[in-house]
This record gives sequence, structure tokens and C-alpha cells, in this order.
Amino acid sequence: MKNIITKASEKFMEAYLNNTSPTGFETKGQQMWLDYIKPNIDEHFTDNYGTVVGVINPKAKYKVVIEAHADEISWFVHYINKDGFIYLRRNGGSDHIIAPSKRVNIHTDKGIVKAVFGWPAIHMRKGKEETPSLKNIFLDCGCDSKEEVEKMGVHVGCVVTFEDEFITLNKNRYVGRALDNRMGGFMIAEVARLLKKEKKKLPFGLYIVNSVQEEVGLRGAQMIAQKIKPDVAIITDVCHDTQTPMINKIENGDLSSGKGPVLTYGPAVQNNLLNQVISVAEKNKIPFQRAAASRATGTDTDAFAYSNEGVPSMLISLPLRYMHTTVEMCRKEDVEEAIKLIFHSVLSIKNNQDFRYIK
Repeated sequence: MKNIITKASEKFMEAYLNNTSPTGFETKGQQMWLDYIKPNIDEHFTDNYGTVVGVINPKAKYKVVIEAHADEISWFVHYINKDGFIYLRRNGGSDHIIAPSKRVNIHTDKGIVKAVFGWPAIHMRKGKEETPSLKNIFLDCGCDSKEEVEKMGVHVGCVVTFEDEFITLNKNRYVGRALDNRMGGFMIAEVARLLKKEKKKLPFGLYIVNSVQEEVGLRGAQMIAQKIKPDVAIITDVCHDTQTPMINKIENGDLSSGKGPVLTYGPAVQNNLLNQVISVAEKNKIPFQRAAASRATGTDTDAFAYSNEGVPSMLISLPLRYMHTTVEMCRKEDVEEAIKLIFHSVLSIKNNQDFRYIK
């Protein structure tokens, strides 16, 4: 398979990554994703919290899921002081260390309000208070009072996202906020597109799932797994590229961008399914890496695996640098190889395949 990512699909990817999709407020991005996959599916449905599912061959009894999560980390307005400075709470795993001097969008009913994370000059900071924390980072939207802030439409509960947008470095490094895990959403959408392009007929129902609320506890996956009741689930997410400075390989493993997707071993990963995907990778000469999880993968794999009396599940991860920052970075080659691996893994599954260890 050549030219996995076309110019048209890359254009969608950039627009999709630039769109904001905070946990609990994923609607606009989900609509964008659905519009992209509609030509390549037979039907779709959504749930009460915004997870979107595209289905190929919906009348089949045997159900296979390929899944990513749509939400990104963000902030909530938590407190506005009398001088108009805004203090925040995390929405997901937002990093307060990177916040100072960042530009942000405050999402209000009146539209976007621009603001910045203010921070004192270097020569004015002294002692322990010079380290950013949730207690001292704040937003400045150019107002002099709480009343002026509120007049702009800002109130407690408004969601806040960073302004940074997608770029490409050195022709093959994708950089932006929320590659975790809208890049996964892009990958499973591309699998649907390739199945249609290659005119592949599946003997089972394929459910292409873009879940909400992963960043706050796998909540969207938990809900949709109960609705679909799948027989098999292949989950995509990101993992850490451990080649950059300040990362301990003894603690975090030896994983690298450019060496292919990562397959995880762990209790939630069904080993027969994992071994089948490894065989698929080897047969199709798709490079891959291995990682080990301790008690849990920390991804939607756990939600699907332990649902519905147990669903054979496995995880295909994209190596990512600088996770939960505004400059998350991955390699184009890894994205393409992950798409290929998911595509061929789907085709390898037989109708009514039984993955049990003991029969």
C-alpha cells in the first residue's frame, strides 16, 4: 500500500487537529470527524455524551471495534477575582508548568474571548513562588474588574484551550496540541477510507468509534462499550517516545518515533488477539515496537477489555514526544504504519472468531 496519507486526508487531519475538542465539549470536532467518514460507512449513531460510531456492515451479529478518543486536555474557569484575573481548574491532565505566557481561548456563549497566562518578569520573581502551580497561574483577558470580565461572557465553568496550531517540521514531523488522541481518530477514519477504496467486504460488523472523555477516566469508552457489546476491540492511543532529554528509559522503556507503532503487553491486553496482530505486522513487513504495562494501560483498552463480561482487546499506540503540551510531536511514517497495521489486522479477523485461551 502506497500513499497511505493523501493530500486530501492530510488537509482533513490538519483541520481536525486545529479544531478544539475539550473533554465534555467535543461536539464540533465530532461533527467534523463524522462528516469525513460518512462516505465510507453504512450508518452511524451517537450516544448521550457525544461519542460517535460509524458502522460498516451493521446487520452482522459479530462486532469488531476500532477505537480512538476525541477529547483533549483543557482548563475550566474556577474563580474570577475583583481585579479581573481568572484562576483555573484542570479539565484532564493539563500541565501548569507550560502555562505561563501561553495564549488561550476562553469559550463562552458570546464566542471566543482571547486571554493570556500572565507571569511576572524574571527579575521580579523570588523564592518558591517563582515555580508555576495551580495556586499562582492566572489568565489576563485585558479587563480591570470582575464585572468587566463577566460582561464579555466569561463565567465559572467556561472551558479554556491553548491557541497553538498544527505545524509540520522537517517535512515528516507533525506538531500540535491534541495529537493525543485526535491523531488516533484520524487513523481509524483512514482505515475506513481504505476499506472503501480497496473494496474490502467484511464478514462482520466494523464499528469505528471516536469516544469522548478519555482524559478524565475512560468515561466515553465505558459507556459506548456497553451500548455496542463488541466481540473484539482494537484500541489506538499514544505512548511516550523516550529518546528525548530528561526521560529515564529504565522507568519508561525504550521507544522511538520512526520505528513504527507500539504494541502493549499487559493484563487488559488479550494475548491471542495481540499475537494475531503481531503475525499480521510480520507478514506485511510493518515495523513495530513493544511496551509493557503494569496494572493497566491507562487507555480505553482497559474500558473495553473489562466490559460486557470481558472483550478481547489490544492496544496499538503511536510514539509521541512532549505529551500533554502544545507541541506534541509524532512522525508521519509512524502514522502511516499504524494505519496499515490496523487495516490489515481488521482484515485478519474471521467471522465469529473465538479468542479464548481455553475452549
